[in-house]
Amino acid sequence: MFDGKTHLKARALLLGERLDLKSLENVDAWGEGPLVIAAGSEGAAVLFRYGAVVLFGVSPVEEVSFLGHLKGLVREPFAEMETEEAPLEITSDGDRLEKGAVKLRVFDVPRLQIVADVLAKSVVLAHYESSTDATFESIEPFAQSLRTRGAIKRADRELLETIGAMLLIEHRTVGMAQVGDKPEILWEKPELERLYSRLEDEYEVSERQAALGRKLEVISRTAETVLNLLQHQSGLRVEWYIVILIVFEIGLTLFEMFFRR
Repeated sequence: MFDGKTHLKARALLLGERLDLKSLENVDAWGEGPLVIAAGSEGAAVLFRYGAVVLFGVSPVEEVSFLGHLKGLVREPFAEMETEEAPLEITSDGDRLEKGAVKLRVFDVPRLQIVADVLAKSVVLAHYESSTDATFESIEPFAQSLRTRGAIKRADRELLETIGAMLLIEHRTVGMAQVGDKPEILWEKPELERLYSRLEDEYEVSERQAALGRKLEVISRTAETVLNLLQHQSGLRVEWYIVILIVFEIGLTLFEMFFRR
């Protein structure tokens, strides 16, 4: 691959929630797990079913054309795409990272799959870190309200939507993107384990996933607590309504007994 080239640019993009890769079953693939196909005149693309694409050696003009061809495969596309770039260089000193550049012994499919896996996970984490941070900030007013007034006002449905959104993020980062798992290619190429570990450390994949998990846990626990308080308040209101009805009925009965004889 990329015969004669010593430098490449890797560019990762998160297009949407999912890529329908089944529609590409008949494409001429250079590699599987993840899928590697040709892109542009001399480039390559690594596609992930969780919506990420990593391009190698693709010019900006070719990128626009290639993404246009993929448009029909993107499910729930994002209005703004998260991106991540990394320079790649050929070196005779073995696979390593140096001053922000990924230096590889050769530009072959397994190494590009390893680089693509880490870059794809990085853009997934970046996307959900942003949405989680926004939700994390939105729960502060409810905590302040609970502390100062001892009460909160928020629709049950909105809280359920918050809990559902957090569960969905967990499903997509842990289940679909498998952020915490190593790529399948390492089973076939265990000698690339060190390269993967260095890339994972460089982009802080494990640390970012752990931080995201802690935020999701706090948000979910807060939302569930608030929802339970609202349900408790609702239950108290129902009890008061029953008491008022009973008092009203007793008063009506006494009125009939003493004033309608």
